[in-house]
Amino acid sequence: MRDLPQNSDLLEWYDHNARKMPWRISPADRKAGVRPDPYRVWMSEIMLQQTTVAAVKDYFLRFTERWPSVTDLAAAQDADVMAEWAGLGYYARARNLLKCARVVTDDLNGVFPGTVEELLKLPGVGPYTAAAVASIAFDEPATVVDGNVERVMARLFDVHTPLPTAKPELTDLAESLTPQERPGDYAQAVMDLGATICSPRNPACGLCPWRTPCQARLAGTAVDLPKKIKKKPKPIRHGVVYLARRVDGAMLLERRPDTGLLGGMLGWPGSDWQENDAPVHDAPIKAEWKTLNTEARHTFTHFHLRLKICTALVPMDRTPTVGSFVEAEDFDPGDLPTAMRKAYDLYRGT
Repeated sequence: MRDLPQNSDLLEWYDHNARKMPWRISPADRKAGVRPDPYRVWMSEIMLQQTTVAAVKDYFLRFTERWPSVTDLAAAQDADVMAEWAGLGYYARARNLLKCARVVTDDLNGVFPGTVEELLKLPGVGPYTAAAVASIAFDEPATVVDGNVERVMARLFDVHTPLPTAKPELTDLAESLTPQERPGDYAQAVMDLGATICSPRNPACGLCPWRTPCQARLAGTAVDLPKKIKKKPKPIRHGVVYLARRVDGAMLLERRPDTGLLGGMLGWPGSDWQENDAPVHDAPIKAEWKTLNTEARHTFTHFHLRLKICTALVPMDRTPTVGSFVEAEDFDPGDLPTAMRKAYDLYRGT
C-alpha cells in the first residue's frame, strides 16, 4: 500500500519555506494570532489571475498605498484606477475590482463575507478567488485550485488525463486533502510547492515534502505531467491606430468602451481588429497622415495583434471627430495599456 500524503509534512515544509509576499501573513505571525486583511487577500487574488507574482508585486504595493482600504478604493475615480492598472492586462479585472469594492462598501458596510457562497455573489469573484479568499483570509476549509495545485495533484496521484479535461478529477483530489486545521496555510503551501519545487520543468523531487507518497515520482512520469491537450495556433488580428500630436504637444486619445478588450482604458483612436489585412478606417482628424514602416505587436490570451501606426502633427484649430486632446503635461504613457504603449514607443522612436 502506498503512503498517503500527510498535510503535516507539507505544513512543516511551508513553515520554513513560505514565500514572502506583500499581501501574505507569515506562518509564524499567523500562529501568533495575526489575521490577514481580507481586502489585501482579495486584491492580490484578483491581480494574480492569469498574471505572475513578479508582475503583481509593484502594482499591489501602489494600489494599497494609494487606496489602503476597500472603502478608499470604492471612492476612487474610475479613470484613476484604470490608469494605475495599465500594463497589468486583463482589464475587466480592474473594472470588476471597482464594482466589487463598491458593493462591499455600499451593501456590506465595508466588510468582506467569509464564506465561498457569499463571496461568489461579488462582482468578478469566481470559484477560485472565492475559495482563496475564504481559505486564506478566514481559514475556511475551502479547496483552492490553480495551475500550481493542478500540477501537484496530477503528479502526486499520477493522473494522465490531459488538461483541461482533468480539472474536475484534480479538483476532487485536491478537496480530499484539504484539511480542517490551518486550511489557509495549507492552500498557500500547495501553491508554493507547485511554484518552487514541483515546477513545470525539472521538478526538485529530492526537496519535496511529499516525495515519498508521490505516485508520479515512483512511476518516473513526473516530468511528463500534467498532460495537456494541444492548443490550436492563435489567430492574428490586424488594426490601425492614429497617433495625432497637436503643435502644442497635446495628444489625441479616446477612452475605449467599458465592454470588450481594453475596456475603459485610454488609447489611440483606430479601427476594429479583424483577421485579415488592416481594415480601411477613417482618420479621427483631418491631417497629413504618415504610416510608420513598422507595426506594434502584442499578444492577448486568444490572438496576436498587429497594429499599423499612422502619425500626424496637427494645428491648433483642428477638431477631432473621435476622442479629445490631452494636454502635454497631463499625458502619461504609463496610463496606456501595453498594446497602446507599444505603438507610442515606436512613434517616439521615429
